[in-house]
Amino acid sequence: MPETSRRDRQIQRIILIEGAANVLVLIGKVIAGLSTGSLSILGDAIHSLVDVANNVIAWGIVKLSSRPADRDHPYGHRKFETLAVFGLATLLVVLALELAIHALTRHEATVEDDPWMLLLMIAVLCINTGVAAWQRYWAKRLKSDILAADASHTFADALTTVAVIIGWQLSTRGYPWLDTVFALGVAAFVLYLAYGLFRRALPTLVDEAAIEPRDLSEAVLSVEGVRGVGRIRSRWVDASPFIDMVVFVSPNLSTTESHAIADDIEQRLEERFQARDISIHIEPDPEAA
Repeated sequence: MPETSRRDRQIQRIILIEGAANVLVLIGKVIAGLSTGSLSILGDAIHSLVDVANNVIAWGIVKLSSRPADRDHPYGHRKFETLAVFGLATLLVVLALELAIHALTRHEATVEDDPWMLLLMIAVLCINTGVAAWQRYWAKRLKSDILAADASHTFADALTTVAVIIGWQLSTRGYPWLDTVFALGVAAFVLYLAYGLFRRALPTLVDEAAIEPRDLSEAVLSVEGVRGVGRIRSRWVDASPFIDMVVFVSPNLSTTESHAIADDIEQRLEERFQARDISIHIEPDPEAA
């Protein structure tokens, strides 16, 4: 089995194990939230639900990243991932708003203390912390950006759980309004996560320019034999820019010479902008006519 295939399979296993841990964490938070009546704990459970969904998406990314383009999807299948991220972000907004409205409209809320539920939440915190450290170890060993990002997210979950436990315990000691405050804080954090997901998804979905046209033009004009640049377009597909443009060359050049210039342009753009797909259309310089 090729080294890259073994690495991808190992990353998939790690994501699956982390997903199983997040399911346990989610169940623990739901039990604790329902048992104590703490909205902040239930809000944190929503966060864990997002983590499980993220694990599913991440697993799919690794599994499908090597799938080639086909007749129906000539640019590949990456936008399915982006569309899923957008849907997840929309769901997050709805859940966060529902949590905030419920927190603000709930009257005479009673938040109960329960030593067993406190132990359960501490166990949840330990699982999150342990998984984050384990993931960071494997991220460095496998040199995986997706595992490194997921490890940072899991550590952020642990910090959120710490804040939730503090708010819950303070509310049971005569400050019930603090549970509402912390619930609103968790809702705000979930909205922040949604904002981050929207920022990742929208530029790709609306084909926002990936690279400043002036930068592309300067790079191409520095290639020997290029007389001018016409239409310049770029867009994001996953984390890589796709580029297509019209380049003007001398009308006296042969097809072979023009093709060599196009190859030089593609190499220059790959090196400078890490572009994955480049389409260069060669045209005779109209000013030479």
